[in-house]
Order: sequence, then structure tokens, then C-alpha cells
Amino acid sequence: MLSSYGLWVLTPLAVIEGPIVTVIAGYLASLSILSPWQIVPCVVIADIVGDSLLYLVGRLALGGLSPAWRDRLGLSRRRLFYLMRGFRRKGTRILVAAKLTHAAGFAALTAAGAARMPFVEFLVANTLASIPKSLFFLVLGYLFGSAYGTIAKWLSGEAALVLLALGLGLFTVVYLQRRRVRR
Repeated sequence: MLSSYGLWVLTPLAVIEGPIVTVIAGYLASLSILSPWQIVPCVVIADIVGDSLLYLVGRLALGGLSPAWRDRLGLSRRRLFYLMRGFRRKGTRILVAAKLTHAAGFAALTAAGAARMPFVEFLVANTLASIPKSLFFLVLGYLFGSAYGTIAKWLSGEAALVLLALGLGLFTVVYLQRRRVRR
């Protein structure tokens, strides 16, 4: 779909799952199907839109929750106070770290909304983190696309069978060794 419809499909897919779509777009750019200069602004904007939706969910969902549900989720008044204070003091750092590590992105983005972080500050921090992150995934896809032909040659025919046999042999040795140690 990306190679046929280009940016019309890339943008909504990047809103939903930016990193994977960006790697695929980078691969297509290495094949000269898409232009990297068109991909970069598209995926950065899509990333910001997706993150803004998560921010909005955090902002709206917290207000719509009853105190009983907040307590069930562990969002006591005290925790919310510390959350808001943390985002006021270090909100930009928290967002940039969460986006660049890609480990706690969902939690940090919704927490920023729940903590009522100013939206303009959220957008600036998010944009500054989205640009290098998107470029990294684009380059990763581009490099993979460039190396794909070489890797395919290495893994063709007999070489693939030899690697498969070596992998299975190594797996068998490790499995038998662990089984022997357990006894």
C-alpha cells in the first residue's frame, strides 16, 4: 500500500504506529519508491498528532474518572499532586527521555495530559524529540534496504542451509546443557 499510494497511506499509518512505518518508508526510499524529503515531515507531523491524541486522552480521561476509579488506578490525590509537580519541574526532560528511549512513551504522554502540562510546552518538547527519533528510524530502514540485496545473496542456497544447521546445532547443545544442569 505504501509503494502504491505513498504519503496518503503513510500519514495515517504513522499516526498509529510511527516507528515501524518509518522504517518501512525508509526501506521504500532506498528503492527510490518514496522520497526521504517527503517522508521526514510526514512522519514527524504524524508522530506529533499521535502523541497529541495520547496527551488529550490523559487530559480528558483524568477529569472524567470518578474518585473511586482514580483510587483503583493508583491515582490518589497525593500521587496526582506529585505527578503535576514533576511535569511542571521536569516535563520537557521526562517527555524527551520517554520518546527517545521508546520504552515509556505511552505512559509519559498520557501522564503529561493528566498532569495538565501546558500544551505549547508539550508540543515543543515533543517536536524536538520527534525529529531525531524519526530520522533515526528512517535511516535504519534506508540502510536495511540498501543491505537487503547483499544479505539475500549471503543467505541464498547452500549458505542458508549451513547457517540453519549451525543454528539448530547450537540450540540443541544449549538445550541439552541446560537440561543436564537442572538434573
